[in-house]
Amino acid sequence: MRSASPRRHDATGSGLTTPVAAILARAYDQLVTSPVVTSTVVACCQLIPELGNPAANRELAAFAVHDAVTLGASVVVLPELMSSGYVFESQAEAKASAEPPDGPTVSAWARLAAEHDVVIVGGFCEATARDEIFNSAALVDASGLRCVYRKAHLWDAEPQWFAAGSAPPPVVPTRFGQVGVMICYDLEFPEWVRLPALDGAQLLCAPVNWPAYPRPAGERPSEVVRVQADAAVNRMFIAVCDRAGPERGVHWVGGTVIVDPDGWPLAGGTASDQPATVMAECTLSKALEKATSPNNDVHGDRRPELYGRVATGR
Repeated sequence: MRSASPRRHDATGSGLTTPVAAILARAYDQLVTSPVVTSTVVACCQLIPELGNPAANRELAAFAVHDAVTLGASVVVLPELMSSGYVFESQAEAKASAEPPDGPTVSAWARLAAEHDVVIVGGFCEATARDEIFNSAALVDASGLRCVYRKAHLWDAEPQWFAAGSAPPPVVPTRFGQVGVMICYDLEFPEWVRLPALDGAQLLCAPVNWPAYPRPAGERPSEVVRVQADAAVNRMFIAVCDRAGPERGVHWVGGTVIVDPDGWPLAGGTASDQPATVMAECTLSKALEKATSPNNDVHGDRRPELYGRVATGR
């Protein structure tokens, strides 16, 4: 990762293309016209959800959120598929744990967010009126449900249970800043991570379930390294909440991490098979500063006209 260097603060994104400049300007305007929040404590609650038991998982999440808030958290991130567990054996089993966005799990998170005046992002198994199931994440705050994101890039056996989302990662204006949402494998597609960055995200929250794979002795999880790169090349904070606890023989990285806009972990990032709450204080306004030198800007220096083949494959 690039080491810290002096940075100019240019709210309008000097040298940026007009759409990106406008997005960053709006984000900055919201920051300076809203009640000033100089720093935000972000918490990622690495938990052990119980497969097929949404009621127990709601209770577990509620305890974790209460504890994180007691420790000062304003943004709380929960794991992927926190409502249901992950290792399904059939679509029928997945459907048995699926809920609509106005179901008991997301509604419970919304009540917690209102009670504590915090933002909560968590993964849930989403049921739809069209009898589809999505691997989804909800963002709630004191005003209620703000968005639902459906995982676009499905991992391994997931296409057997879930439909793939097709909407870009949302970026939600909150009282703490602009918060983006995506899920797990999505983080491995730089083009996808770039979208919320261009839409003004200051903090990207990602519920994940990272399966554990062998790695060389002494090496950090490669999943964490990729997130560090995502954060650095987009100059935004990223909060990733992994899970713990074996499930049907699958073990997890337990690599929950909060990364700053320079790509350095503020907290977490080492593998653990234990539940834990990882917390860091984040000055989200720093993610509006896209300069990497007096003459360079990670958004302004882009040349999209040269990158067409990245998206088209031709």
